[in-house]
Amino acid sequence: MRAVILAAGRGSRLGPYTDDRPKCLVEVDGRSLLDLHLDTLAEVGVTEVGIVTGYRAADLTGRGPVTFHAPRWSETNMVVSLTAASAWLRTAPSLVLYGDVFATAATVTALAAAGGDLAITYDPHWLDLWSRRFVDPLDDAETFRLRADGTLAEIGLRAASTDEIQGQYMGLLRFTPAVWGRVEEVLSGLPPQQRDAMDMTTLLRTLIAAGEQIRTVPRIGPWGEVDHPDDVALYARQRQG
Repeated sequence: MRAVILAAGRGSRLGPYTDDRPKCLVEVDGRSLLDLHLDTLAEVGVTEVGIVTGYRAADLTGRGPVTFHAPRWSETNMVVSLTAASAWLRTAPSLVLYGDVFATAATVTALAAAGGDLAITYDPHWLDLWSRRFVDPLDDAETFRLRADGTLAEIGLRAASTDEIQGQYMGLLRFTPAVWGRVEEVLSGLPPQQRDAMDMTTLLRTLIAAGEQIRTVPRIGPWGEVDHPDDVALYARQRQG
C-alpha cells in the first residue's frame, strides 16, 4: 500500500504558524503534523510514502522518500494538487492523507482494509470536537449522510442543522487505480476554471452522482484537523490528556 500526503497548501488561516513553514510542519505537542503522519504510516506498515508539495516546497526536501510538486498550488484547489501524484494513483491502491490532520494507526489500518474502489474515514461523534473548536459548530460543518449499507449518500453541502450531519469527513481517503481513472475522466471533462476550483468534497459529490459507491470507515481513537491557531493548543491538550 502506498500513501500520498497532500501538503501543497499555504494554510493562511493559521496565520503566523505558516509564515515560515508549510502547514504540515506546524507542530502539535512538539511533533510536526508530517512526522505524526509518517510515524502512523510506519506503524501501519506503509513503505512507500509520497508528499505533494507546493508552498515552501524546499522545506520538505528530504522529509519523505518521494515528492510530487504541484506547480500551480496557489491557483488551484486540492484535487488538482493531488493529480501531481497521478503516476502513483494510476498504478497501485493508495491512501491519501491531508497534511493538516492526524489520526490513529487503527483508523488508517481500517481505511486500508476497506473494500471497494474508494473509501473515506469519518467521525460519527464529530459534534463533541467541533463544539470545542467553534462557538457554533455549524459555521464549519457540512452535510454528511450515509445510506443504509454504510456507503456515502451526501457530503459537503451547507447544513441547516446537526440532523443533516451523521459524521465529519476527516481528510483520509483510499483510491484504487480503477477509481482514480474515473476521477481523471471527470476532471478531463470539466472546463479549466471549474476543474481548478474543485475541492475534494465536490469531487466526492460528483462521483456519487455518477453512481460511484464510496465506502465509509468510522474513526478509531482520537483525530484532529489543524486549521486555526487555537487548534494547536487544543490538540496539544488532547494528546497529553
